[in-house]
Amino acid sequence: MGTGNAFERDKLIRFHHCDPAGIVFYPQYFILFHELVEDWFNHGLQHNYAELVYRQRLGLPMVRVECDFLSPSKIGEMLTLRLGVRRIGRSSLGLEVEGVAGGVPRVRAALTVVLADVDGLRSVPFPAELRAGIERYLTV
Repeated sequence: MGTGNAFERDKLIRFHHCDPAGIVFYPQYFILFHELVEDWFNHGLQHNYAELVYRQRLGLPMVRVECDFLSPSKIGEMLTLRLGVRRIGRSSLGLEVEGVAGGVPRVRAALTVVLADVDGLRSVPFPAELRAGIERYLTV
């Protein structure tokens, strides 16, 4: 991850994240990534994600994901997820996510998310106030 301000959250790896071998079933990482984005909005940007969706009728779907699974994460481990912004477009963000447990890198991902009107299913530009908050997390 770059040198900017990253948002960080710890996530306990639970039974429901894992396959029968007791390691994170890889699609569960995408759920964890979206939870991280929601946490970032709520706690990092101080912008209520539920209000974004239900009152403002905006969402932030992932439209592209590139992911490296570096080492298995196991049930009971604490996974520290870090999120940084690589790029801010008119209506899209390039995000980078890193997951580390016990000092060992477990997962790394590049996400592209788009601010979208959930009713019209089209992209919309970031409002100036939200964009200003997002800029604080630029890592380049």
